[in-house]
Amino acid sequence: MKQGYRTKETCVFLMNYHIIWRPKRRRKVLVDRVKTRLDELIRETAPFLECELLALEIVPDHLHVFVSATPQWAPNQIIARLKGTSSRILRAEFPILQRMPSLWTRSYFISTAGHVSSDTIRRYIEAQSTRD
Repeated sequence: MKQGYRTKETCVFLMNYHIIWRPKRRRKVLVDRVKTRLDELIRETAPFLECELLALEIVPDHLHVFVSATPQWAPNQIIARLKGTSSRILRAEFPILQRMPSLWTRSYFISTAGHVSSDTIRRYIEAQSTRD
């Protein structure tokens, strides 16, 4: 994937983030309809955060999100919005998730794509579904 610089108002930028987070106590709840709905929610929420979703992989106990963001949003704000929106809606739609004290852990992993190419990160994320 050849990704170019983006522009907005008075700035030119290329800010890609690889983000990983997991459900509380690493429960394997991201399956079936929950997985499908989470995918939809992230794809719907990203444009509101001015993020371009480059790759998304959801496995039963964690998920990988690769986004191209704008400088107007700090990485922690992007993560907070994605986790907050998805948690609120998923817990309202799936009663089984209401039994958990919270859907997501407070922790997350984030990395910029500075040391490796965007293609390398995308291939890594796509390969997650083939791992045990």
